[in-house]
Amino acid sequence: MAAPREKSAAETSSAAAADAAGAGGGGDRWGAAVGNLTELGANVAALQRLLAKKAVFVDEDIFSKASLAADQARTIKILDQRVQSLERELDAAISAAARARTEKRQAEAAQRAAELRAQEVTKELENTAKVFQLHMEELRAKQEEIAKKESDIKVLEAIIRTLSNKDDGGSSE
Repeated sequence: MAAPREKSAAETSSAAAADAAGAGGGGDRWGAAVGNLTELGANVAALQRLLAKKAVFVDEDIFSKASLAADQARTIKILDQRVQSLERELDAAISAAARARTEKRQAEAAQRAAELRAQEVTKELENTAKVFQLHMEELRAKQEEIAKKESDIKVLEAIIRTLSNKDDGGSSE
């Protein structure tokens, strides 16, 4: 069947080439087109010969089984790609969870350190308050002592004045 087509393409190309030669300036374009058609015909004939030699003919049952196997292979490949994608997502989620746990531990450690520091500062403030209170009590005691001494001084001054007035008054008599 390929031979008659090959002859008809060759005959057509030679007839078209003769027409193109008589057409003049437009003939160059026609000649190129006819050459392309001739080459196309030769390629089709070669393809038919190749298919006739290499083609494998199978019955419908074998074809349906092969088609089913091919569909299953495609499905398996798609599912395998999906599994790999899900594995990557799982790995990423596991890594993110590990990072989150690490960050949580660090935050908890920082919180414990802050709580300890707050306790230390509270103790320091309490100690400072106690020291301040002791100093205030000392100051009050000293002020009371000073007030008592001032009172004693005034009494002594009054006694001295009284005695000096008596001495002055007794010597003038």
